[in-house]
Amino acid sequence: MKIAITGGTGFVGGRLGRRLAAEGHDVVSIGRRTGIPVDDVVALEKAFAGCEVVAHCAGINREIGEQTYERVHVEGTRVVIEAARRAGVRKIVMLSFLRARPGCGSPYHESKWAAEELVRASGLDYTILKAGMIYGRGDHMLDHLSHAMYTFPLFLKVGLREKTIRPVAVDDVVDVLRAAIVDGRMSGETVAVLGPEEITLGEAVRRVAKVVGRTPVMLPAPVWVHRVLARVWELTMKVPLAAVAQVRILSEGVRDPLPFANALPADLEPRRQFTNELIREGLPEPGRFGLRDLRCFPV
Repeated sequence: MKIAITGGTGFVGGRLGRRLAAEGHDVVSIGRRTGIPVDDVVALEKAFAGCEVVAHCAGINREIGEQTYERVHVEGTRVVIEAARRAGVRKIVMLSFLRARPGCGSPYHESKWAAEELVRASGLDYTILKAGMIYGRGDHMLDHLSHAMYTFPLFLKVGLREKTIRPVAVDDVVDVLRAAIVDGRMSGETVAVLGPEEITLGEAVRRVAKVVGRTPVMLPAPVWVHRVLARVWELTMKVPLAAVAQVRILSEGVRDPLPFANALPADLEPRRQFTNELIREGLPEPGRFGLRDLRCFPV
């Protein structure tokens, strides 16, 4: 099967591409690093030629210059759909966010929802995955948590009363994506993809700290403090320690889909727990944040 993946060099898209290629599928990887832009309908039509399915995994968690949520999530999805129609693609499988929804005051959440609605109204077969907090080697969560523990003696919990999360392993997400792409399952459905454990962010931090051999002091802090810090990090860091959208996500919790999503088939429900072994597998090389992480520092 020939399959195109937008965001094909990213965290989830790259993992999906390697899995499909290992199974013998013809994979077309699309993204900034492959020279095929997601906002060029002509280029995408050519890239999609002969593809049966497009896995739409492209997305951002912060806005930088022209890379806005509206342009990447909404207009990018509109272009992907148009190119897919022109190329004769039969199905779009989209990776979205668990709590993407309209009218909530968060441009990230609202743009992801708008993209979902475009896919649902496209006239093409589709499956939309509303995924929770995804972790694994190359993610932002384990990467930034581990570097923060080597850099700072203090960890501020988000909010005076923590909400819970259900971290989901990237390989579990790839399993669901593959089932929708290759096996044609969950046709016309929007499904929730969540990990099997419900824990607080503080508990997740404690587990990561144990694996890296650190014991940070953990204190609660109001959400507004995290928003201010996130603004500073977005302005100063190449990949922020936490983006404003991520603060909003953590302040709400990541355990329930909004406004709706079907349950996964029982055999596809994620079963990998947030264990020391999986945390260790997902950690980057040890080290602290430094000048190389600042936007003003040349590559």
